[in-house]
Amino acid sequence: MSRAPVRSLLAVAFVMTALAAGCQKKPADTDLAEPQAPDETGALTLPQTPEHPVSEGGAEIPKLTIATVDGKQFDLAARRGKWVVVNFWATWCKPCLKEMPELSALDAMREHIEVVGLAYEDITPDDMKVFLKLHPVVYPIAVVDTFNPPADFATPRGLPMTYLIAPDGKVADRFLGPVTAKDIESAIAKAGGPKPLQEPAAQAPAAQS
Repeated sequence: MSRAPVRSLLAVAFVMTALAAGCQKKPADTDLAEPQAPDETGALTLPQTPEHPVSEGGAEIPKLTIATVDGKQFDLAARRGKWVVVNFWATWCKPCLKEMPELSALDAMREHIEVVGLAYEDITPDDMKVFLKLHPVVYPIAVVDTFNPPADFATPRGLPMTYLIAPDGKVADRFLGPVTAKDIESAIAKAGGPKPLQEPAAQAPAAQS
């Protein structure tokens, strides 16, 4: 075999290898450090980096005004009188995706509860819209600038990270790791709110023939 065909085959092999490597790149391989395996809470730990230091604490009455991917504005202060679930998540986070249907049902079926999803990752609004067509939810989604996250909330040290905001605007509870509708409603009842009703995620039984 001449050298020219050999070089052509090697070039093709190189391109195929490069494409395969590109296809294996995870959505998490952005400006954030590679997340670790789930800890005991079920959250995917985000290692602290100089660019993304993990901050503790947060404001007792956090402020949050952020543009959502549907072109609207979410203002936490405008939700006074309701219980608000602020959910930090990411498209590459499997535990986050698992809890989204229940959070969506919670938002849809409980008039006193609203949910907002804050995507903590480097993703464009257009790419997020495409993702949400495959994983639709009824609550608003906003993309958080990981270099400048909401100042009144602690920087997530793992995902998902969820805050429960009481009707007076104060942080009533927080959850590191996946949550269920029951977890949220139990926390609301514990904080003096309405007691849990029928599970929002439950579906009515099929009619008997």
